Amino acid sequence: MPRPEGYRKALRLMKLAEQWNVPIVTFVDTPGAYPGLDAEERGQAEAIARNIMEMFGLKVPIITVILGEGGSGGALAIAVCDRLLMLEYSIYSVISPEGCAAITWKNPEYMADAAEALNLTADHHKSLGTAEEIIKEALGGAHRDPFLTAKNLKEAVVRNLKELQSLSTEDLLEQRYGRFRKFGSPQQASGRSKKKSSGRG
Repeated sequence: MPRPEGYRKALRLMKLAEQWNVPIVTFVDTPGAYPGLDAEERGQAEAIARNIMEMFGLKVPIITVILGEGGSGGALAIAVCDRLLMLEYSIYSVISPEGCAAITWKNPEYMADAAEALNLTADHHKSLGTAEEIIKEALGGAHRDPFLTAKNLKEAVVRNLKELQSLSTEDLLEQRYGRFRKFGSPQQASGRSKKKSSGRG
């Protein structure tokens, strides 16, 4: 759960990568940014917002991999990317199911309902178009066979990087911007509805 300094350090490194024309790969596994008072006093919200803004303009390919949990702005602050890859059993969401249940239903017992409503699994994100690829894990999770997971992850990252590196800088930035602009669009929502209805036979 990074503090503001963590996000600022990450941004410095990403800008250095841009300077040397090196592609960026970020790995996300966090329930969110650190929520403590000291982090807020040192500008947690500003650090997250600046990372998001700056990453849109970085002139090198960016790939983000969700390894386990990608939570809230704490994850998004290092996940503005050209391609989002998710491990098969990972999750990515604006808020945790526990937090959603507490806010929406005022009762943590509704955690399962919250998890369903949040569409947080890799399959959900792939169907919505918010993730480009799901990386296969060993049966039971990555920890069951870390070498297989690492091999699959490497293949996916290398393949996507090759595709992105074939684009001009102008096309890369335009596609990155367009990728986020379509999230939540009526077309995206209708596509999701069609998939749901077709699944009911």
